[in-house]
Amino acid sequence: MRGALITFRANGRTCDGYLSLPASLPAPAVIVIQGWWGLVDHIKGVTDRLAGEGFVGLAPDLYRGKRTSEPDDAERLMMALNIAQTEKDLRGAVQFLLDHEAVASARVGILGFCMGGQLALFAACANAGIRACVDFYGFHPKVQPDLAGLQAPVLGLFAENDEYIPLATVESLKSALRTHGKKATFHIYPGAMHGFFNDTSPRRYHPASAKDAWEKTLAFLRSHL
Repeated sequence: MRGALITFRANGRTCDGYLSLPASLPAPAVIVIQGWWGLVDHIKGVTDRLAGEGFVGLAPDLYRGKRTSEPDDAERLMMALNIAQTEKDLRGAVQFLLDHEAVASARVGILGFCMGGQLALFAACANAGIRACVDFYGFHPKVQPDLAGLQAPVLGLFAENDEYIPLATVESLKSALRTHGKKATFHIYPGAMHGFFNDTSPRRYHPASAKDAWEKTLAFLRSHL
């Protein structure tokens, strides 16, 4: 497993990211989308964990070097994100992986957390090269995925006690996916809060839910990639 900062082409400009390679190559590839904090150590750690499980992992730096640990700053960064340009950055990340000699197939997976969960679904709806999407408690008020274009199955992982995403919103997303004839599996974790997978946040981290969600994520990615 080897992780390093890299730069890739994205619609005529460049985007930085964190690339982690497994010991055995070539391998299937997964894009990891940051939460509203930015490309922080937790996201790099998830990318490394994927590499440890046999996936090529790439986490694009969508804030272009900015990161924070303050919620107010994080919300400002999230709301200032140029969504159209972000879609191009994510498209560039997909193409970078498809062209990379370490990647085994002409399909990639994508997963994201909070803001990144919504962006993962958004990117999967816009890019046919994405063939598996994992949405960890996805939320972004400015991002509206075009579900009609979705070709990837979706694994949705949500918390019962999420202050940002009411259970009614989760049910609405499930219903919309069914209406469009899309394949989706959702799990809601009792007693868990938003951010339950983030082991760097002691208040929010829910070990039992995080363990189960990780096992489901790996099984899902292996099944579809």
